[in-house]
Formats: sequence, C-alpha cells, structure tokens
Amino acid sequence: MTLGIVPEQAAVKLPDYTLDRQREARAAENFPIAAWMLRPSRREARAAIYGFCRLVDDIGDEQLGDARAQLGLCQEELRACYRGRPEHPVFRRLEPVIRRHQLAPEPFERLIQANLQDQEKLRYQSWEELLDYCSLSANPVGELVLALEGISDSERIHLSDSVCTGLQLANMWQDVASDRARGRRYLPLQVLLQHGGSEQEWWSGTATSGQRAALAEAVGRARALLFEGWPLVGKVPGLMRVEMASFILAGLAASDAVVQAGDLVFTQKARLGRGVRRRAVLRAATAWRSQAPPTQR
Repeated sequence: MTLGIVPEQAAVKLPDYTLDRQREARAAENFPIAAWMLRPSRREARAAIYGFCRLVDDIGDEQLGDARAQLGLCQEELRACYRGRPEHPVFRRLEPVIRRHQLAPEPFERLIQANLQDQEKLRYQSWEELLDYCSLSANPVGELVLALEGISDSERIHLSDSVCTGLQLANMWQDVASDRARGRRYLPLQVLLQHGGSEQEWWSGTATSGQRAALAEAVGRARALLFEGWPLVGKVPGLMRVEMASFILAGLAASDAVVQAGDLVFTQKARLGRGVRRRAVLRAATAWRSQAPPTQR
C-alpha cells in the first residue's frame, strides 16, 4: 500500500527518538511488553517494532512538528527498510527484524495510516467507523507480534484482532478526559444519542446520565472483545500464553478502572496502579489454562 505522501525532505525531519525515550514511553503504558518472558532475540525484535509504534504514535499525538510530513517521512524510511538503507535509528533497528522474520510492510503502513487519520478525523459517528480505525491503529501490532512467531492463519489473526481492539477501546475510555481536552471524541455519537445524550452535552464538561450510559455501553464493548479473544491464549506457543493472558486481564482491569472512577473519568484519566498490572501477570500464570478469563471483581 502506498500512502501517497511526498515529504519535502529538506524541510522535514523526524524527531530524535532514542532508546531512553522508548523506555520512558513504555513505562507509561498500561500494557507493557513482558520482556522478561522473552528470549533475547525475540525481545530485541519486539523492541524494534515497539520503537516504530511509539515513534509514529508520538508524531501523531504529541505535536512534535508537521505531523503529516513527518509521517510521510516515516513511510519513506519504511520503504528504505525493504531496500536495506534506512537512515533514522528507529528504522535502522527495525530493518534487520523485517529481513530476518520476513515481515510484510502492510501492518506498518496501516499504523502510519492510523496516525494520518488522527490528523484529519477527531470525532466518530458509529461503531463501524471506530472499529475501522482500530483495524488501522491497534490490530497491526498483534499481527506483527504473531508474525514473529510464524503465525499468520486467519483464526488466530481474528482472535488477535479482538484482543487488540478490546485493549485499544479500554485505553480510549480511560482517556476520555484528555481526548476531550484535545477536541477528540472516540465515543461514537450514535451511542450518545441512543442513550439520550448529545454532541453539545459531550463538550460541556459536565457528566450526565446520557454520557454515563453511553460510556457504560462502550466499556462493555471493550470487555466483550477481550473475552472474545481469550481463546488465543491457548493457541500460541510457550510463555506467550501467559503474556497474552496478562494483556487480556490488564485490559479487563482497565475497563473496571473506568467503571470504578465514576464521574471522575470525565475529568481525569482512570489509572491502573502498578499493583494491578503485577496482579494481572500473576493471575495470568495460572489462568491461561482456563476456557475463559477469571472475573475481575
């Protein structure tokens, strides 16, 4: 896929993105890569992919410059990876991983496309629109992780998509307040209207019964997708089962955090403490054999 962006090379420069910046970003994530579960070669491959994801997300979200032009430059660097001549450190680290594991360019391109969409589209009208966005912004990450293990069959990709979309939605509902401050509304307008809310009400900054009911439905959608993806836990190799289980359990815990925050979620992030994340990993060590994830309450 070609994104059709031709950056002005002389005027555009990618952010200086160091390994320390990647570690800092990873520490802020609800769902960190469980690096200690991976052998060193796989850990390095994951880190290279993670660095790419963080770079394009930061360009898209953090106003580091001309986002569209910088994302176009990311596309050029990605193409250079397949020719063996990238220049930026993130892409130089990614190139041998692409070559060694024969990773297709399409998942990387979709991640760039998602961040381009973020520059143009700030509000979503329906679940269909939002899930299409998640197919660009979240699902490719799971596909790449599976590809490192040589997994590409449609059954496991479908389950991975459910997990990744569920995690993405859970993260969105945690961040309702900060997204609203930036003029973003991921919660579909159709859902707001169905529960008696309105667009004007959403931007008022006051929690209403319509907003509460709409967000409750949205949290339920995230949880349902995470439950739907649970069978993937039993269909991946070795310790990856524990890792996948911990991701799903952390996503369910994030969804619970939104519910427990009540009206505060409309003014501040519904955060997970370190203890919650640790417990998710510990529970995953025994729960991966189960047919369904244990309840979070």
